[in-house]
Amino acid sequence: MFEIIKLLLDVCLFKKGPQDVPFSLWLLRVLILVDVCVSFLMVSIHTDWFPSLLQAIVSAGLIFSFSWFMLYLTNKRQRINQVTSAFLGTDTLISFFALPGMASMAFGSAAVLAFIVTIALMIWHWAVTGHIIRNALGQTWAFSLGLAFLYLLGSYQVMAFLHLP
Repeated sequence: MFEIIKLLLDVCLFKKGPQDVPFSLWLLRVLILVDVCVSFLMVSIHTDWFPSLLQAIVSAGLIFSFSWFMLYLTNKRQRINQVTSAFLGTDTLISFFALPGMASMAFGSAAVLAFIVTIALMIWHWAVTGHIIRNALGQTWAFSLGLAFLYLLGSYQVMAFLHLP
């Protein structure tokens, strides 16, 4: 498992791409479960358990749906497993790194610093998502960052909608 974490960290550091992630249904299932758990932890800082679980499951579903739709439109469906695993794994790592900042903001300690770190992590997440798209589709950085921005904006909007009381 350490090799997988190192590989996903290399993807987050732009050293590797989704093509380097092994094609494994077992890995995809584990990454879905881990991503849902980490997302649940992050969202549950601010909300009750049921809305947190719903948001975590929907988030993983959005990642899978976006991967499938993007690869379907470009006729590269054979990459769905690796690209989805890369998206889920990098999302999990970045969300894990964001947990202390989110908790700090929720409890008011060092809120300004935590906010700056959270914004930096969001920008990093955007860049990593663009990096995965660029490698998966063979597109330019500008196109990939634009598509990543649209995806992330849409997913944040869906999460905000689910957060309504």
